[in-house]
Amino acid sequence: MNESKAAIRAWTRAQARLGLRMARPSIILSVMSCLLAAAQMWCIANILGPALTTLLPLSGAAGVDEPLWPFIGFIAAALLRVAVNITSELSAAAAGRAARRRLRSEVLSAIVGAGPAVLRQAHSGALASLAVDRIEALDGYFSRWAPASVLWIIAPACLLLSVLWAQPRAALILAICGAAVPVAQAVFGVGAAVASRNQFLAMTRLQARFLDRIRGIATIVLSGRADEEALHLSEAAEDLRVRTMKILRIAFLSSASIDCAMIVALIAIAIADGHHALIATSGADRQYLPHFVVDSLFALLIVPEFFAPFRGLALAYQDRALAQGAAAEILALPEPQPLTEGQPVRTVEAHGVTIVFEDVSFTWDASRGPALDHVSFTVPAGETTVLAGPSGSGKSTVMELLLGFIRPDSGRIIFNGADMQTIVPEALAKMTSWIGQRPVLFAGTLRENITFAKPDANVEELAAALRSSAVDRFLSELPDGLETIIGEGGFGLSGGQAQRIAIARAYLKNAPVLLLDEPTAYLDPVTEADVFESLKRLALKRTVILASHSTAVHMFTGRRVDLVHGRVAARQGAA
Repeated sequence: MNESKAAIRAWTRAQARLGLRMARPSIILSVMSCLLAAAQMWCIANILGPALTTLLPLSGAAGVDEPLWPFIGFIAAALLRVAVNITSELSAAAAGRAARRRLRSEVLSAIVGAGPAVLRQAHSGALASLAVDRIEALDGYFSRWAPASVLWIIAPACLLLSVLWAQPRAALILAICGAAVPVAQAVFGVGAAVASRNQFLAMTRLQARFLDRIRGIATIVLSGRADEEALHLSEAAEDLRVRTMKILRIAFLSSASIDCAMIVALIAIAIADGHHALIATSGADRQYLPHFVVDSLFALLIVPEFFAPFRGLALAYQDRALAQGAAAEILALPEPQPLTEGQPVRTVEAHGVTIVFEDVSFTWDASRGPALDHVSFTVPAGETTVLAGPSGSGKSTVMELLLGFIRPDSGRIIFNGADMQTIVPEALAKMTSWIGQRPVLFAGTLRENITFAKPDANVEELAAALRSSAVDRFLSELPDGLETIIGEGGFGLSGGQAQRIAIARAYLKNAPVLLLDEPTAYLDPVTEADVFESLKRLALKRTVILASHSTAVHMFTGRRVDLVHGRVAARQGAA
């Protein structure tokens, strides 16, 4: 637990440093705005001061012509301040966008790099929430909190110095009231951080539960559990509402503490200066009264500006809490695995790839024993090797190792004489095609799904892929041909049609290594045989590893490796 908190603090500090570096222009512009605000207040004080002086009893002051410079100065400072504030906001927004883009890239790289294995550690709904909602919510951390974490000290200090020059007594009152604000903010800030983390956890749970229920809506309806699941979702939504309202209550209390300090400062300055002004009207200091009134008005007008940076910090404190909450989830993602140290990074020849497993072992969970236990076999270039065995024998683990989503605990996987861990990941992905048990199809047109592997495919290449994968056999039956819209996961297509779309995609990619992981697991015998015919055409002149326990694998000629409990039980046609 302590290590986790230390990691979160380290991550937050690193992000704070980056945030301050990006927010530097916004901070400088905000300080300029603060100084311009002081100039505005000074001009207003010089406009109102002479008028108020004539109203004081026994002041002896007669009406005088007011100079024009305060009016001109106020308008000039106001216009310049508007321009500075707009530039500052744009700069802060740009810093927030750059930070979100960087963080989202890091999160997506971690998710993509871990591949399907990441789902063993986190729910897909939670990952989607992290990559979208969590990262988006961090905009305030970089665009608001980063500047506010510096401005709450610099801006009040600049204003305090200006008040000290004009009215030392008011400066002392402002300093005392200002010093009380951070204490109150620290008390409420702890509660805000905890409430914010709890609120995001509730949101993540609601999103994950809702996604699960949408995916399994048919099962829910057929099981007669629709009302019960709707009630559970309602309870989760109510929990989120309660936690969100708790954050708002703390935010209101935090804002109220600043308002109280500001009101106290205004009353204290008004009473102290008012008493002094009344004494001055009947004393020898009557001639200095106009200047005293101007200085007092300036001090009073500065008070709201003095507390504005504290208010900005309070409003942005929740953004800091959001960053700490996001840190725990980001740090929980699998770290990108570095290339093997001491070995050069390289690519391999993309044609005629020979794959060798040398004494490879891998364990998902130590309590369940090894998924692969000292497995060794060779797949010659341009040949097919069938991995046979019952479910749980380790076939899918072999596939994930070959796809680079996991790494062997021991042993080596060799591509054309090169250790797989030394090969550039992009080169490995370029030379590999994969077709799994359920093809991954996206909501969109058939054309978009087929050309996903090669968006720039020409008409001839696309026609050849459709013909070789037998997609052209059912294309005419679809309402819009290649432009037919399908739903998420291939909704609207049969299992065999969806699998043929995946085969057409692999044809277009034209990779030298083809990995087939139970590609006909959910097909009827007739469709299975038809799909295997298409896969046989796709396998020509390619290095193929086919994992299956189907009886139809005899359609593929080549070597065979039988796996039992993660061990090689038998080889056929292998050296």
